[in-house]
Amino acid sequence: MPVIGVLSSDAAGTYIEAAVRQGLNLAGFVEGRNVSLEHHWADGQYERLPALAADFVRRLVNVIFATNLQSSNAAKAATSTIPIVFTIGANPVEAGLVSSLNRPGGNLTGVTSMSGELGGKRLQLLHETVSAGTVIAALVNPMDAYAATLTRDLETAARELAREVHILHVSSERDFDRVFATLRERSAGALLFSPNDVLNSEPARHAAELLRLGVPTISTRREFAEAGGLMSYAPSRDEMWRTSGIYLGRVLKGDKPAELPVQQVTRIELIINMKTAKALGIDFPTAILVRADEVIE
Repeated sequence: MPVIGVLSSDAAGTYIEAAVRQGLNLAGFVEGRNVSLEHHWADGQYERLPALAADFVRRLVNVIFATNLQSSNAAKAATSTIPIVFTIGANPVEAGLVSSLNRPGGNLTGVTSMSGELGGKRLQLLHETVSAGTVIAALVNPMDAYAATLTRDLETAARELAREVHILHVSSERDFDRVFATLRERSAGALLFSPNDVLNSEPARHAAELLRLGVPTISTRREFAEAGGLMSYAPSRDEMWRTSGIYLGRVLKGDKPAELPVQQVTRIELIINMKTAKALGIDFPTAILVRADEVIE
């Protein structure tokens, strides 16, 4: 039975979305019947990823499924022969994973949501939602390989909007208590999450705490808005995971990653939690509400 080695920086036990299995099913593969998924979790410790990737290489898995940019970099460094399918939020060409989107070359291909490039749009949504004098804080994981680009794009967008933005660094879940305290100290009236597995690992806890603090927040995961956060703006994760599953199946059937164009998620979803908006005393502009893909009452 062919083996897919799932390499993730997430905490152990984090589920692989059902959409991945749906994609595999569409390609003719059913877990436990004609394909096996084996997981290596880094528990948010990026330094563990190279050793975990090397273990998959030693065991000669049929394909490595890398679930973010850090995992993809570790897998690429570990092997130039075992096929790798990635899902990332960054531009894979700029990140050095592939030669081009249409002709990746090498042993990597996959799906990108380009979520990192939406930072300016998320800032724009907060800008339209909160009052002009509100200080906006933005969370960035400094260990993220895309951190410098995320920071640069946010600062550029802030200057264009004539807004003040404070970049706060979070590299583990333990840092959030400090971040919540910093929000109070700096009188930050709004918060923006950047795309990163560590930042978005506990959306329900973060949503509850930010609601308690009265801080309007926009996230990169719809789970945040569903759990009580104000809003999320992000590419469709279902589309991203399902396409990844299809590509995993195609590689198992013999397609070469070098010849499979990198796919880009086309659906971008704006989710608004109206119950939270009312609790925070926010009256959303009509222009934002009509753009929302879903309004949670």
